[in-house]
Amino acid sequence: MHIVVDGYNLIRQSRHFSSLERQDLESGRQALVEALAAYKKIKAYTITIVFDGRDAPVGMPRRDRRQGIELRYSGPGELADAVIKRMASREREKLMVVSSDNEIVHYAQARGAGIIGAAEFEERLRMAQMMSGKGTTESEPSEGWAATTKKRGPAKRLSKRQRQINRKIDKL
Repeated sequence: MHIVVDGYNLIRQSRHFSSLERQDLESGRQALVEALAAYKKIKAYTITIVFDGRDAPVGMPRRDRRQGIELRYSGPGELADAVIKRMASREREKLMVVSSDNEIVHYAQARGAGIIGAAEFEERLRMAQMMSGKGTTESEPSEGWAATTKKRGPAKRLSKRQRQINRKIDKL
């Protein structure tokens, strides 16, 4: 699976990353790269972050690689949305798009790509950091699973396509 992150969308949806971005744009980007690198150590997926090129550092190439994460900057006069849409058209079911931008979400879903919102993915990043030992070690008592003989049949079965998308999200 290939995870494509709408970089500024995720940064600006997050309290943590957005506070760093307000101080310095590069700090927000670097914090996102570090969080995704920690996630990549646990889940060995290909990860690409797409940023708008107009906010790219001066002299920065359109493509870069940091800590095993591919960075892409859109060209002049082009939005990161267009780059993500091209990737969704090309890779279709192999792609998981991380964005809360409705236009990107609808476009990628129509092409068969999996979608996860920025807030939900950020929560998975936090969980990955905790699992790797970099997060806090607070432990909450687990309710656990209670065995029961009561049967609960499915209220309504999701479509095959939706079940495939849910399986992709569960793998994250």
